[in-house]
Amino acid sequence: MLAWKPVLNQTGPTEFVFRLFTAVPEFQVLLFLLFLLLYLMILCGNTAIISVVCTHSSLHTPMYFFLCNLSLLEICYTTVVVPLMLSNILGAQKPISLAGCGAQMFFFATLGSIDCFLLAVMAYDRYVAICHPLHYTFIMTQKLCIQMVVGSVGLSIVLSLLLSASVFTLPFCGHRQEINHFLCDVAPVLRLACADTHVHQGILYLVSFLVLTVPFLLICVSYVFITRAILRIRSAQGRSRAFSTCSSHLTVVLLQYGCCSLVYLRPRSSTSEDEDRKIALVYTFITPLLNPLIYTLRNKDVKGALKRAIVSKAASGTD
Repeated sequence: MLAWKPVLNQTGPTEFVFRLFTAVPEFQVLLFLLFLLLYLMILCGNTAIISVVCTHSSLHTPMYFFLCNLSLLEICYTTVVVPLMLSNILGAQKPISLAGCGAQMFFFATLGSIDCFLLAVMAYDRYVAICHPLHYTFIMTQKLCIQMVVGSVGLSIVLSLLLSASVFTLPFCGHRQEINHFLCDVAPVLRLACADTHVHQGILYLVSFLVLTVPFLLICVSYVFITRAILRIRSAQGRSRAFSTCSSHLTVVLLQYGCCSLVYLRPRSSTSEDEDRKIALVYTFITPLLNPLIYTLRNKDVKGALKRAIVSKAASGTD
């Protein structure tokens, strides 16, 4: 349970600093280079997916439309966090204003929520493709695909505004506060408030339930029907082909929902701030990095398009 804190005299506008990973200069340099390398790999991998999907007409289908949006989302998601994080790894702790912290929290929550909703939309796309293949083109129209993406964005913005606004109406103790995290996430910021936060914790759990539990349940229901449909396929080759179109998506779902649930759906009394920060590194770096690899290595269409793009560039370079 969060204890109430008395409001201290403030000598200026409220600002926050992020706790350093380490104070040892050599380790700071190593961490900076490691996270920078991971960030560049995320940008390159997801940009390659977007480029291949956009330039190859054979990939202009609903599944790859959603994959392209997912890759764009991963780029924006990490960019909201990583540049500021990198600037704080080396040297002294650099403060972030109350408004800056609120903006980062809003965009981080919005993009993370869109990610979860988009994975549920992709599960529905796979359900229609496998369970109703003859009606797929009539159901998954371009208009419906755009509407589902726009709906995911709109719902995420509303929920994130509700969450961020509830947090930043609270008073904070003192002029400068240290956040035990590398970003302005909801739980670490709530711990610094000088007021009772039970209502705000309730809002956090409500939003987390809507963003994580509801889409995950929809994904599970979709895959129940998908599994039944696959088992009805008589040929082993047909079953293997149908399963391969879903395995990449399932892998990403388990990574994303597993890590986020450990942070946002566990009771506060059972969580450690240091544990939350370590888990957050996974869904900030590892998941966006693995997404393009998973979809590339396990998808023949994307691999073929990438090979053709590389061969075409190599041929144009030798001319």
